[in-house]
Amino acid sequence: MLDRDGFRPNVGIILLNQRSQVFWGKRIRTHSWQFPQGGIDRGENPEQAMFRELHEEVGLMPQHVQVLARTRDWLRYEVPDRFIRRDARGHYKGQKQIWFLLQLVGHDWDLNLRATDHPEFDAWRWNDYWVPLDVVVEFKRGVYEMALTELSRFVPRVDNRFDARPDHRNRYLRGGMRQRDPGEAGSGEQSLHSTGLPGASFELPPGATFEPDPQTSLAAVSRNKNHDL
Repeated sequence: MLDRDGFRPNVGIILLNQRSQVFWGKRIRTHSWQFPQGGIDRGENPEQAMFRELHEEVGLMPQHVQVLARTRDWLRYEVPDRFIRRDARGHYKGQKQIWFLLQLVGHDWDLNLRATDHPEFDAWRWNDYWVPLDVVVEFKRGVYEMALTELSRFVPRVDNRFDARPDHRNRYLRGGMRQRDPGEAGSGEQSLHSTGLPGASFELPPGATFEPDPQTSLAAVSRNKNHDL
């Protein structure tokens, strides 16, 4: 379902834990990390699509979260031609997204990457709000920055570590991930320093492997369906 400009309606989800850290998922069989997102089906409104995608991608139900805010308008990004199926070129341009900010009121153990038989992620972690966008596929980075910036004023302040000033945003959005202090990792997290992503929690399907690489695997991303991009 495309609009007249070639953009598919989509939702994005920024999920917070009680420490105002965000859920960060690794796309299955790639080195790309991202927030949950998915297309709006015919007959759905954005909130209905958000709750469906929330369950399909991370296994959560409406009772596990509180909706804190959503973006006012659509945020758009274009997908480069090399990632679009040949038969869709000229029609499909990218995604237009409504982003939701959610607070987890359940527990980490309520998260389930295998809630369906077509998982989107094979690993997850909690990360500081201003995520390192160098591990997000390049054409999505602008939308991520816009969504994080617009919704930042609704993030609960749990201590002095969260700061929405522009200089702080630029430091974490455009820079690398800072090293955590010892003992800072959240409950149930593992330290996987070889990946460059400390505190990652992995759920690998049988027979799958993970090769540490700080760069996004664009070749792998390009094999995904257009509606997932």
